[in-house]
Amino acid sequence: MRTILHSDLNNFYASVECLRNPEIRDKPVIVVGSKEDRHGIVLAKNMIAKIAGVKTGDVYWEARQKCGKELIEVQADFSSYIAVSKAVRKIYENYTVRIEAYGIDECWLDVTSSVKLFGGGLAIAEEIRERIKNEIGLTVSIGVSWNKIFAKLGSDMKKPDAITEITPENYKQKVWTLSVEDLLYVGNATKKKLNRIGIKTIGDLAQTEEERLCALLGKWGSYLHSFANGTEQSPVLLVGEEENIKSIGNSLTVYRDLVNDDDVEMVLLLLADSVASRMREAGLNKARTVALYARSSKLYGYQKQGKLSHPTGNMHDIAKLAFKLFKEVYPWEEYVRGVGISVTDFVTGSEQLDMFGDLIKDERQQRLDKAIDGLRKKYGNGIITTATVLKDPKLKELDIKGEHTIHPYSFFRNNK
Repeated sequence: MRTILHSDLNNFYASVECLRNPEIRDKPVIVVGSKEDRHGIVLAKNMIAKIAGVKTGDVYWEARQKCGKELIEVQADFSSYIAVSKAVRKIYENYTVRIEAYGIDECWLDVTSSVKLFGGGLAIAEEIRERIKNEIGLTVSIGVSWNKIFAKLGSDMKKPDAITEITPENYKQKVWTLSVEDLLYVGNATKKKLNRIGIKTIGDLAQTEEERLCALLGKWGSYLHSFANGTEQSPVLLVGEEENIKSIGNSLTVYRDLVNDDDVEMVLLLLADSVASRMREAGLNKARTVALYARSSKLYGYQKQGKLSHPTGNMHDIAKLAFKLFKEVYPWEEYVRGVGISVTDFVTGSEQLDMFGDLIKDERQQRLDKAIDGLRKKYGNGIITTATVLKDPKLKELDIKGEHTIHPYSFFRNNK
């Protein structure tokens, strides 16, 4: 049986700010975006602010009402958070080569091959917890289990600075009693559908016939059934592993809300550029399918996927289809908080193009892409970018390819 850990750095952004500025650690602290561009939206808070009732997504004046004059407001510094995240990852690499990121502050670790050397999963988790506290100065919550879903549930159960083990002997007591929305990938819309047929807990979900769930949710019903029963066995990827990745993508929560189609089209083109570059790095030059994900300012999620007219790795073709999908699925009831693009269904061999003109275009694009990749490798990802960022120069400061990734399952999350 495998031993999987899920490590979640507690209140990460705010904890890094308190680490950098020890004089504020005993006060309520919130990390916000630009006041001019995001109206002081709370991106993260420390435990003191959390206890006072501050929530992610609050605006500054709401946090101030809850915490009073002692509230400390810090503007987000993502480069610092990425640096700390990389330092923590170095610790993980002492225990396994199977490390899969789930955002900047969370990782799955498959430590199966190390349990005999270190004395078991709990012992490894405890050693990691102590090392992160002593060497980095942050606290972490770790879940220990035999699959990724239950390990993630474990890390959520006790916070901060805690370890929770979910085993084949105790999972029905620890997991099945939880509300169904506590299960990873059960968003608000899925919760409502499940509640309508009497499924309130993860145990209810686990004991519902798989066929009934598929009738309600499509193939995702089968996935959720396996998640609830602990039979999900997706691997934790090897460090640097590319060949087993079924999708490649990027997502981005922009520094300001996107208020119209032009804004969205601009960001999708930047994301498509990064996705196409990642494809080339992985030796996957063409894909057949594009998936689009959009999150509203009220944190509702919308997703849709579609087939390209022909297999391609061209950023403009990917962006064009992504924008078409966005137009089809997004109702514009609220502004857009974030968007993501993922490509799947890769072409691994050669495929004949429909027209000679396509062949010329394809070869020309490949040469251009190769030249751009060379410049970026030498001078950094920001050395050359699409002219669309001239509409919003702040976007040029973002290293979208280097700093923003999308999890393969994330298109199934929080669907409305």
